[in-house]
Amino acid sequence: MLWTLSLGLMIGMQHALEADHVAAVSCIAAREKSVRRIVRHGAVWGVGHTVTLMLVAGGALLLGASLPDRFSLYLEALVGIMLFALGSHVLYRLIRERVHFHRHRHADGTVHLHAHSHGGAPARPHAPSHDHDHPAGLPWRTLLIGMTHGLAGSAALLVLTAAGLQSPWTGTLYVLMFGVGSILGMAVLSALMAVPLAWTAKAMTWTHRGLQGLAGSATAMLGLWIAADCVTRL
Repeated sequence: MLWTLSLGLMIGMQHALEADHVAAVSCIAAREKSVRRIVRHGAVWGVGHTVTLMLVAGGALLLGASLPDRFSLYLEALVGIMLFALGSHVLYRLIRERVHFHRHRHADGTVHLHAHSHGGAPARPHAPSHDHDHPAGLPWRTLLIGMTHGLAGSAALLVLTAAGLQSPWTGTLYVLMFGVGSILGMAVLSALMAVPLAWTAKAMTWTHRGLQGLAGSATAMLGLWIAADCVTRL
């Protein structure tokens, strides 16, 4: 039993690295400039994912129920639509801010490139330095995205768990360990994503915007592909 639960933990960590999960968290992380906040978003996504797995897959195991295949396709299509919306929002925000660069030459011949945005409130010329992080509440949007992913993956996990484990309680523990693995996997992945995002946000604005645009475009295209694939199978 211990080996089975350990296997669930490891598979859950691998499960966090699936393309749709990575795309969703990368879009969320693209809005942040703090390593700590990016990792926090990843962990919260994993918590939401685990909550839904426990409620749906765990509950179905204990009750001896199953989920219809057609229902699973609807949930996958919902994930695709959600990913498209996430990626599109990142691209919309980049276009709205319309960041571009001005070349500025000082009297001593030194040349600088200044980033300039037409979006949001105008900058205050004498604003004090304000680089520290403020305490933030629970990122509910990230939690809901994780729960949606967990809902879409519950049917497949339920089939695999029910087929391999005889006891519903053992199966429920397996689902729990799978969820814990997804939390750990996404937290580690977020930490890896956080380094280039946080560094480019402070050092190279154009590179940071490029990473945001790449994440948004890839996520939107992946979402369209998932939704279209589900529609063809309905």
